[in-house]
Amino acid sequence: MFPHGWPVCASERRKAALGALSWAVLILLAGLGSAGSAAADTRKHADKTGEVDTEHMFGFTEGSDTGDAGEKELETDSTGRFGKPGAAYNNVATALEAKYSFSDRFRLSAVATVAYYDITGVDGIDDRRQGALQSVSFDARFRLFEREHAPFGLTLSVEPRRGFADEMSGAPGDQYGADVRVLADCELIPGRLFAAFNVRYEPAQTRLRGSGETLRESTLGIGAALAMQVMPNVFVGAEVRSLRHYEGLGLNDFAGQALYIGPTLYATFGERYFISAAWNVQVWGAVAGSSGALDLVNFERHLLKLRGGVRF
Repeated sequence: MFPHGWPVCASERRKAALGALSWAVLILLAGLGSAGSAAADTRKHADKTGEVDTEHMFGFTEGSDTGDAGEKELETDSTGRFGKPGAAYNNVATALEAKYSFSDRFRLSAVATVAYYDITGVDGIDDRRQGALQSVSFDARFRLFEREHAPFGLTLSVEPRRGFADEMSGAPGDQYGADVRVLADCELIPGRLFAAFNVRYEPAQTRLRGSGETLRESTLGIGAALAMQVMPNVFVGAEVRSLRHYEGLGLNDFAGQALYIGPTLYATFGERYFISAAWNVQVWGAVAGSSGALDLVNFERHLLKLRGGVRF
């Protein structure tokens, strides 16, 4: 995060953000490598049991696992966003996803997302109470490093998206965007304590059908999480995420930032079924040009996530 008003120039601000982000990635990977090397042999033994899949273990933060070759998975992923200035803001989006792992390192999935908006009296957003097909997308994931053979797992995820409504307001529009993520994780205590770190870049362009206005925006996010096994097949943990919102597709003009923290839960049932849940609360934020303690213009106060899936 960067103090308000520094640096002044948008290009300098972008360079500073990317420079700090690069150092954060290098520091985290070095830490993951050190922790992973200390327990390499025991970790390999634990991974061979096939008991642990880290992808959804950490809530909004994600692990590096992509599934074994030939594995198929069906999943639902519901995200609720609540709380903005004014009377009421409630937005629940549910993604239906089908995944197939072509190899131990490469997976493709198809996603369709529907959303329901219940908005009344929110500053700058029209009242709306309706459902909509929000978007369709494809997610390609390539696992660069496997925890079985490296000090940490590392996966690159690229998800191009075609949207049909503005994600925040629900206004009908034509949206083109992408979600690019770097996902790293490791076992701090083999089979018991896991850590993850994510870097996320999300540009989007939306043309609103009613007014013809075109919105260009981008989000840069960094997240870190821990998850510990508290009983067989049940993990609890916590995550912290820093999000920065910009006008322009290339992190052009800083618009606001938010810091979220919250608990997570992950559980598996047999070898096929899993559920995960997370609750994030914005504990600090700032709109560009404001000294306020929160950013409820570009972000929401509360974020809830509930996932469930089956592998076969």
